[in-house]
Amino acid sequence: MRPSPFTKLSKKPSKAHITNVKPANLQVLGRYVKTNALLAIIAAILGLWALQVLFSYLSELDSLSDTYTMSDALKYIFYRSPYFLEEFMPTGALLGAVVGLGLLANKSELIVMRAAGVSIYRIVGWVLQPALVFVLLALAINQFVLPHSNQLANEINDENSGSLVASVSGYWTVQPRFKAADSSDNVNNSSDMASVQPDGNDILYIDYADVQGNIGEVKRWHLDNNGNLQTAVHAEGGRYFGREAVNEASAKPSEQYRYEWQLSNMTKLTINEGFDSTQSEAASDTLSLPFAPESVYLLTREADSLSLTQLYEHRQFMRQQGKRSLTHELAFWQKLLSPLSILSLVIVACSFVFGSLRTHSLGLRIVVALLFGLLFSYVQDLVGFVSLATGFSPLLMVLLPIIGSTILGGYLIKRQM
Repeated sequence: MRPSPFTKLSKKPSKAHITNVKPANLQVLGRYVKTNALLAIIAAILGLWALQVLFSYLSELDSLSDTYTMSDALKYIFYRSPYFLEEFMPTGALLGAVVGLGLLANKSELIVMRAAGVSIYRIVGWVLQPALVFVLLALAINQFVLPHSNQLANEINDENSGSLVASVSGYWTVQPRFKAADSSDNVNNSSDMASVQPDGNDILYIDYADVQGNIGEVKRWHLDNNGNLQTAVHAEGGRYFGREAVNEASAKPSEQYRYEWQLSNMTKLTINEGFDSTQSEAASDTLSLPFAPESVYLLTREADSLSLTQLYEHRQFMRQQGKRSLTHELAFWQKLLSPLSILSLVIVACSFVFGSLRTHSLGLRIVVALLFGLLFSYVQDLVGFVSLATGFSPLLMVLLPIIGSTILGGYLIKRQM
């Protein structure tokens, strides 16, 4: 039978033994603590993830219909499972650290380590090292998995597909429109700006776009200079086919190239005087935008569906356009700083264990850890809503709960020194 690493340390320690532990023994102790913490964190994360997957699938059963079958629900939950896994990593790391150290505390192994001269900070460092594995895993899931899995899940279960009310998702913009000074025909791209005059605005909506240049449903409303609706255009989709150069001397810097899409299955409603309307159908039409298909893809995706690098590209693009999206900025900082959330919660977990080695049971520590993990998650959501509602810096609001939990954990650990 393999001896425990605490066999020698469990003997009555001498003064020299209390103040100093041999490096070889420290390595053995370090591996032992890291292994226990790693296995406990894995078990906690997988347990929470499995429960979330099960409850989510049960909730999807209420939405079953002729068009949304049980197999579709299984596929939807399968594609959403990486999101559930990443979502519960901070709470799972907190719970796993409490369980791992709590088991060591119940066997008095932490007391033996402390009596042998191993500092609390060293033990905390050992626990943080396996937590770094999940830090890297969370970043990898955010960057490489979630953008594709969320898109596949949304294609299966689109809650807005049957809605009679227009969705606020996708990309909305207002484009100025011009016409020739001597003609009433619409001229969108004129090389001689002196020969055109304003012709109202187009309100444009694009439901979906991908990086290959394909776009989904397109709606365009044209308002004249007085704000009266003139035409409403609906197209089922479109394909990017190139860009057209604009006169650099007269065009704005953001419109040096006009990127064009070929729309398909277009229906046009024209509002005449006296509110008479006529409807016509056409096989195709042209849509012009001042930015590339990659940018349209970023603009039509929800913040949670973009990777960290895509959120950064979206942020840079909005800056170039002189605009700002607090929702995407908040998602960017939340994903970028999620590793710090995991590490701060692990520090809090260590403080829970060292602060209650003899006075509280492991079950109570687990309950307290779950409550604190839920509280941390709710506070993160709350500060995000505050940032969106007030316009406060998303970076500062995301950092507040992380800094607060780290300070709390450090203070509780210091009290046990």
